Amino acid sequence: MGINVNNLRIFMEVAEKMNITEASKALFISQPAVSKAVKNLETSLNIKLFIRDKHNGLLLTDVGKEILVLARQMKVIENKIYQIASRENKFLSGKLKVGSFPAASTNLLPETIALFRSKYPLVSIELFEGTSNQIKEWVKDRTVDMGIVTSPFDNYEYKILIHDYMVAIISEHHPSMNKKKIDFEEYQNEIIFCKGGHETVISTILQEHNIAFKENLTVQTADTLINMVKKNLGIGIISNFTLSSVSHNLTIKDIHPKINRVIGIITHSFDEVTPATKEFIQVMSQLSKDNEGLTGKR
Repeated sequence: MGINVNNLRIFMEVAEKMNITEASKALFISQPAVSKAVKNLETSLNIKLFIRDKHNGLLLTDVGKEILVLARQMKVIENKIYQIASRENKFLSGKLKVGSFPAASTNLLPETIALFRSKYPLVSIELFEGTSNQIKEWVKDRTVDMGIVTSPFDNYEYKILIHDYMVAIISEHHPSMNKKKIDFEEYQNEIIFCKGGHETVISTILQEHNIAFKENLTVQTADTLINMVKKNLGIGIISNFTLSSVSHNLTIKDIHPKINRVIGIITHSFDEVTPATKEFIQVMSQLSKDNEGLTGKR
């Protein structure tokens, strides 16, 4: 049974937009043509890809979700074929999709992208920003070619870029100003956490020291955390790497117990990534100050 590749591409666009009208605009074809392509694909596969719900619009069926992941894999393979051909002709091209959390986008990507573009100007780059957990999902379902995340790296292949650690930030009026370190156990009722994918690491270390992990106040961004601390609402706990990506005039303190984490690149397989992805990873690794060239699986 042959699959119409054009119908498959249209299905992918509809699945991304979850809207026939938006998909038709993105593809520059009529809405009836989009609907017909999806219907023809459903007929050829003898399955339902979408549920048409009156209240929620289009919804992917379970099998539709599986087909979407496979379709993305096909697109990656197609992109890889063109990139290999381009590389053979000394002109690496194609598209590279990178998942990154905001601090990594600020601290690591600008220099990497600048150097990569100087070498491979024909490769277009699309950046997807989110939390480490979101990025892991994007790598899993092939939305991105590679992800920059914080540990743990789950079952993905990874390359370590940065060795990071958690710090405390306090305002100049906080009673702990003269203390060398902030003790979690002593100040656990004042702690403000910033979500960033390190919750698992923090929880594990505190459990090892028999300290309760209390989420008294949790915020989403470093900027929000800084503003909360400035208002004397508590002690902020944030990674040193993330803190370096934002401006502030707060006092930084070490914490006890010490909490380390690492930042790295994840993929399904470094051997199977596209040529553009492989070159991008190589450039990023060369530029990373703390890169130790470690790869492996957890």
